[in-house]
Amino acid sequence: MTALALYNGLPTQTVPSTNRAVAYGDGLFETIKVETGRAQFLPLHLRRLIRDCARLDIALDEIALRSEIAQLLSQRESGVLKIIVMRESFARGYFAPPHSPSARLLQFFPQVFVDDERSHLGVAVRLCRQQLSEQPSLAGIKHLNRLEQVLARSEWSETAIAEGFMFDRAGRLIEGTMSNVFLVRANKLYTPRLHRCGVAGVMREIILTRLAPELIPAIETDLLPIDIAQADDVFICNSLIGIWPVRKIECLQKTVGDVTLALQQKLTQLIADEAR
Repeated sequence: MTALALYNGLPTQTVPSTNRAVAYGDGLFETIKVETGRAQFLPLHLRRLIRDCARLDIALDEIALRSEIAQLLSQRESGVLKIIVMRESFARGYFAPPHSPSARLLQFFPQVFVDDERSHLGVAVRLCRQQLSEQPSLAGIKHLNRLEQVLARSEWSETAIAEGFMFDRAGRLIEGTMSNVFLVRANKLYTPRLHRCGVAGVMREIILTRLAPELIPAIETDLLPIDIAQADDVFICNSLIGIWPVRKIECLQKTVGDVTLALQQKLTQLIADEAR
């Protein structure tokens, strides 16, 4: 049985105290669902990780990373793989040399995924008070600076609420604390543009590029609270939950719509095809 965590390929329970991820949140991460020992949509996760490392000018040893993923998932069945890529430690201070080398922390969290009633019945969400800051140079990237999401998620403790919607300072809908958001209205699919802030999730990409094109026109645009109220149906998504319909937003009731159900079915088929 392999270790539950690897740091640059070696079993570990700690990271160096000088690590820039600890000091500055200087790095990126991916969260990937693992079933029957297989990381779902791994090529898409790695493609995003490589692209975003380039945006932050962090060098990534892709060959070593792939080897470490195989090592960590050997003899594993179901769970969550988390990949953290951190800019390597240098002298104290913010400066980092161009094309900085990186360290890799891989973690595996055992978890059994069952047929979740939330994917059928839908979930309740709230509107968060915590706003997202606009920073185009980081927009779309799943970087390690998640304090805004931490503050937003601390706004509620009710187990009946599954997620919170987050907005920017102009009141535009951006995302959930841990998910991307889609609205359906008049047989069109809408999702927020993420050029100012927010995380461009892998499941969001799958929906936009592989699931929706044969089913419904998909549009990335600015969305306001009124658009949520007027939507025929609403759903959230990420790589672990797949697609969850939203049945309640504060006091607003929603139904699980046909488009959401059709996208769920297409996703189930895509996952089955990918596993072959």
